[in-house]
Amino acid sequence: MDDKAKISLSIERAADDLRRGYPVIITTGDKQPGRKYAILPLEMVNDVSLPAFDERFQNSNLLITDNRALTLKVAHKGCDTVRLKRTSWLSTGDFLALADPSADLSSPLKGPFSRLDSDEPQLDQAIIKLLKFARLLPAAIFAECPDINVEYSMVLNAVDILGTDIGDKSRLRQVVSANIPLEGATKTKFVAFRPEVGGLEHIAIVIGDFDRNKPVLMRIHSECFTGDLLGSLKCDCGDQLKGAIKTIDNAGGGIVLYLAQEGRGIGLISKLKAYSLQDQGYDTVDANIRLGFDVDERVFAPAAEMLRALSVKSVRLMTNNPNKIDALERFGINVVERVKHKFPTNPHNHQYLETKKSRTGHML
Repeated sequence: MDDKAKISLSIERAADDLRRGYPVIITTGDKQPGRKYAILPLEMVNDVSLPAFDERFQNSNLLITDNRALTLKVAHKGCDTVRLKRTSWLSTGDFLALADPSADLSSPLKGPFSRLDSDEPQLDQAIIKLLKFARLLPAAIFAECPDINVEYSMVLNAVDILGTDIGDKSRLRQVVSANIPLEGATKTKFVAFRPEVGGLEHIAIVIGDFDRNKPVLMRIHSECFTGDLLGSLKCDCGDQLKGAIKTIDNAGGGIVLYLAQEGRGIGLISKLKAYSLQDQGYDTVDANIRLGFDVDERVFAPAAEMLRALSVKSVRLMTNNPNKIDALERFGINVVERVKHKFPTNPHNHQYLETKKSRTGHML
């Protein structure tokens, strides 16, 4: 395993620790480790994890994104991360409320908040990047720690985190394929791909027979538990998935790449928080931003790698999203045609689709 793979594997393990509520240590500096900081996601703070953190690490403060700071009326001074002083009035419940804008109406924060100047911008950016990769809300409690008492925590270098495209799971390994007849497409095979450094698996749904030497009709589909499985009317994901399978089967064959990137890459729980914000009147773009994420956190390098593994070099891509076209082209897959993939709206997703058209450039 080369150095890049080892770093990616360490990041995967650290993300898993954070999701379990265990602290992770991040060091500063490049060649030589500098100062050490312990971090714990605010989303994972509770009556057990917080006292344990405070027992090991003293003089802690808080880190949030600039978007969250604006909501809390804290000036961010042009920085994309903001440090806040941990004040005495903050209770355990307040930490979660500080991180989670979907609770702003039910748990309004008292304030005031004191902004702290940061002399470690790389550290702050690395913390936020790691939290996003762990699919947690980008907000943390952190404390500088001495060399003692860190042996039980994962230790990462901020430079390594920032220098690694931890969303780019292009090192995929094909692990299994099986025939899975589907309703409306009985001649279908599922091919599973697993990132070599760990993480969620992606599935290629290979339908029918087709000539791989010609442009292949295909769709990139990001998983949507609520839409694909339960038939949620808040989006058009279920219609797009079923429609793609039917269209490809009628055309004689092709591929649906089913990517494990729920909620535009922010994860199911954060997607539900975004839905909660939409219930409060925010559109899908503003909801993601208020949660501290980018509008779209997905990456499509895995899709290109899966196509190469399936001996596909050129495609006819079923999509309304120009970013998917650009991404496949950037990663070496020739998109010879965009195939329209639009379905009727309903009263529950009409505004959602209008927002995709007006704010994210979808060709609807």
